[in-house]
Amino acid sequence: MAVHRILALALFSPLLLTAEERIADHNFHGWFNYFGDHPIAASKWGVHLEAQIRRHDVVTKWQQLLLRPGVNYQASKAVLLTAGYAFVRSSTYSEFAVPAPATPEHRLWQQAWIRYRTGRTSWSTRLRFENRFLGTPDSRTGETAYRFENRFRAWQQIKVPLSQNRYFTAYDEFWVYVKPFQSNSVFDQNRAYVALGFDLKSSLRLEVGYMNQALLVRSGSRLEYNHTIVVSLFSTARLFRKQ
Repeated sequence: MAVHRILALALFSPLLLTAEERIADHNFHGWFNYFGDHPIAASKWGVHLEAQIRRHDVVTKWQQLLLRPGVNYQASKAVLLTAGYAFVRSSTYSEFAVPAPATPEHRLWQQAWIRYRTGRTSWSTRLRFENRFLGTPDSRTGETAYRFENRFRAWQQIKVPLSQNRYFTAYDEFWVYVKPFQSNSVFDQNRAYVALGFDLKSSLRLEVGYMNQALLVRSGSRLEYNHTIVVSLFSTARLFRKQ
């Protein structure tokens, strides 16, 4: 399957991209997230609500703020379609990066999320396309200039129950630029994640995990290995349920 080929490439891409003179840059982050996929009453429609607070040096400095609302449509029992908007504010964080003011980004995004099972094991495949408007503030005029780029993301997750209220989960997500873009490589980043999950109730769960983000800077001169503690709250509570 095409998805399997993408995932195989995702696992080995950081090794394939290794080059002489490339800097290996290790950073330590903490990400604190809320993900809500809320069906509206008994319809196939719903809303996606997402907020991520991403910190550098685990918690001490800003890395990124991300707010990502969207509209869901349950196309079938296995397929959820979503389209939405995202606001991102990014700060510099690496010792190798030139200090600069935080930069804004506006995104439009579309995705298909496919869920399926083999026995007690749950699987998820998520394909997302992003239309990005990347801002560069001008300190002299106070204005922000934007350029347009596209990006594609392929994500595969496994979830294995450990007990009635606990589970193990892991995923890998591979990111590539799609024209137009400004980078020496089509490869953007790869995220590998493992976590323990806790079902707090039928519509609410908590995950605590570790993510290794391999991110190639646009010049190709530096490959970041971002070691990240991730704490996430997930909700699927239904909105406007009839009493």
